[in-house]
Amino acid sequence: MIWGTPEYKRKIRFAMLWAVLVYAAIKACASFGVLNEYWRIMIDQSLIVAIGSLGLSIIYGFAGQFSLGHAAFYGLGAYTAGVIGKTWGKGDPVWFALAMVLGIVVPALISVAVGFPILRLRSDYLGIATLGFGVIVKVFLNNSDRVFPALGGATGMTGVPQLARFDLIYWVFVGVVIFVRGLVTSTYGRAWVAIREDELAADVMGINTAKSKQLAFTVGCALAGLAGALYAYRYPYLHPSSFDPMKSLDFLLVVVLGGLGSMSGTLVTSVFVVFLLEGLRMVLGQTFIDWRGVIYALILIVTILLRPQGLFAGKEAGLLVMRPELLRKSRRLAKTGQLKSAEPRENIEEFAEAELLAEPKLLPQPELVPQSELLAEPKLLPKPELLPQPERGKSHATS
Repeated sequence: MIWGTPEYKRKIRFAMLWAVLVYAAIKACASFGVLNEYWRIMIDQSLIVAIGSLGLSIIYGFAGQFSLGHAAFYGLGAYTAGVIGKTWGKGDPVWFALAMVLGIVVPALISVAVGFPILRLRSDYLGIATLGFGVIVKVFLNNSDRVFPALGGATGMTGVPQLARFDLIYWVFVGVVIFVRGLVTSTYGRAWVAIREDELAADVMGINTAKSKQLAFTVGCALAGLAGALYAYRYPYLHPSSFDPMKSLDFLLVVVLGGLGSMSGTLVTSVFVVFLLEGLRMVLGQTFIDWRGVIYALILIVTILLRPQGLFAGKEAGLLVMRPELLRKSRRLAKTGQLKSAEPRENIEEFAEAELLAEPKLLPQPELVPQSELLAEPKLLPKPELLPQPERGKSHATS
């Protein structure tokens, strides 16, 4: 794990600084009227989609498990948090916190039950299985009022208190980015990448592929549930159509367009796709809703033809990069105690890089044996003295 390593702490400090600056800039624009309520809603939606897309990026981008049921866990998180807020919460912060936690836990537990049988499948078969689960969830939500009337069924659910605003959504988003970055650069993340590249080779190398795939699927679905819980507390109306299998294509479009295995690509394309789809909806109106699937397919086809590796092609922004050789060097220096004497303490990466680029220390040469000793005749060891053996006749006579 890289949590606690010096370089990771340094990256966290810079990331938090940038997060504070971006937050201050958005709040200033909102205060001076540059961003009206509509644009603030769009920014909140972009952050929520980014959180859910990071979950699918773990499942598909890093672990290579093709999933078309991501929207189902997104909807489960939304309805779980929404029904708690509507029935018992009534704006109470304690119930709100409980709803957010259950919005994460419930999809995670369901993902464990669902992932145990279906993660044995691969490629398109896994996608079909997850798509089938998404259809099941959609049908359940449409008829959920028969089980629990507060869910609303096909008419949708209203009455959830709107407690999730930009401040909360933004800092939850920042926390998720930090958590995911630490996770994908850990040993778990390395195992996921190995499985994505060649599952059989990863299994031969000793990686528990079943456990690793289940972990990736559970964490990704938990993040989808978190995004759904924020969605439920941000927007006043929940409807099953907002979480149908077509919504999974939104997340898939973000991950594929940004580049598999690229967090930076996922974050950037989350904002881009949300604003792009909203612009198409404003221009085309009802036509966009009717032809949404065709538009998604065309965007994916054009992306695969022109840039199959995605826009970012697995690359990361500087704040999200963790150089493996520097991490290993930092760990070794920290263990030996040399890192404590490095000045300044903030320049851990430069210190480790200088150590890497330094000339290697030569081992002392062994002492040469004189040639006379090599050519001299070997000294023979003295023969051992043999013990006298008793005569056979005398021994028989004695006996």
